[in-house]
Amino acid sequence: MNFLGYRRQDGRVGTRNYVGIISTVVCANEVAKGIADKVSGAVAFTHQQGCCQTSPDLNRVTETLCGLGCNPNLAAVLLIGLGCEGTEMPAVQKAVATCGKPVQTLFIQEMGGAAKTTAEGVLIAQEMAIQASRLKPQECGAGDIVLGLKCGSSDTTSGLAANPALGVVVERLVAENAVAILGEVTEFIGAEHILAAQAKDQTTGDKILALVERMENRVKAMGVDMRGGQPTPGNIAGGLTTIEEKSLGAIAKVGNAVVQEVYEYGQAPRVKGLVVMDSPGREPEILTGLAAAGCNLITFTTGRGAPQGFPFVPVIKITGNEKTWRHLRDHMDLSVHQVMDGRESLGQAGTRIYEEIETVASGTKTKAEISGYVQAMDIYVTGPVI
Repeated sequence: MNFLGYRRQDGRVGTRNYVGIISTVVCANEVAKGIADKVSGAVAFTHQQGCCQTSPDLNRVTETLCGLGCNPNLAAVLLIGLGCEGTEMPAVQKAVATCGKPVQTLFIQEMGGAAKTTAEGVLIAQEMAIQASRLKPQECGAGDIVLGLKCGSSDTTSGLAANPALGVVVERLVAENAVAILGEVTEFIGAEHILAAQAKDQTTGDKILALVERMENRVKAMGVDMRGGQPTPGNIAGGLTTIEEKSLGAIAKVGNAVVQEVYEYGQAPRVKGLVVMDSPGREPEILTGLAAAGCNLITFTTGRGAPQGFPFVPVIKITGNEKTWRHLRDHMDLSVHQVMDGRESLGQAGTRIYEEIETVASGTKTKAEISGYVQAMDIYVTGPVI
């Protein structure tokens, strides 16, 4: 694989070259979005967290924002806060600066309101965009890819076509020294023993099993069972009958690749190859976690058609459902429905996905990028709002 990417000072490679306008608290979302809307080359990340939460969640939000700011798809970062939030703006600013990229901060209360903050932010972001535009892409290889793996709105074609075809790609990429990150712990349940058996050793396999147990215990603490929400009504309508059946299809995204390590939500991998990251399955939270972990590209398989992208990481939508391909063309990037009727092998479909990854990594826009369907993001927290 060869693609044109942006090599950052910390050695990581971006497939995009945006200025990131990052809200550090829900109260600053409108200003962050307002600045990004007025500056070509700038994108906003907004969320619903950052205040009136327990300390573990506030720490999680701060750490996630640090990871997002360091994502290699961002050339520079402007942090927007209110001024009284619980997240630690200085820690985020320091983390981004340590990654070697320009970073500035604005507080709405200190600036004298949203209008003044927006005006000043636009001027800062304009200058950042000018500097970013002077960066030239360089030739990069598969070893520079950090690929996020996601499936959503799954149906029977997901487990039979799209996911195993992607598994072929993951096997190839990790053999070429790339990183692939698998999340969605809720979609291991019933198949976690199979995934654990693919771990490099017993200790790593036990970590996978522990993630699943922790997730199930969180749900049981609410007095309910996971099987009340998984499979979803859409999954069931798409032909999936049990959580185990859904999980078997979900883990097919990694093929027979060996799991090298297990990480908490949003943590950047320190090893090459396939890794597992704690996360729920819902799009706003897992896409954010993958971006915070440093993914420069995400593949998203979908049966019935999930539209979400991410503000600064391209998300390639892959379906194995011919009806979805024809009916939701403004959201789908690639179809492997030919696998379902025998016109294409999984290997052939995997080659097409691999080539699409290479093309998008070099700058070809995804449907989500073109349509702007990238706004509904959030950060995964586990405690109450207080």
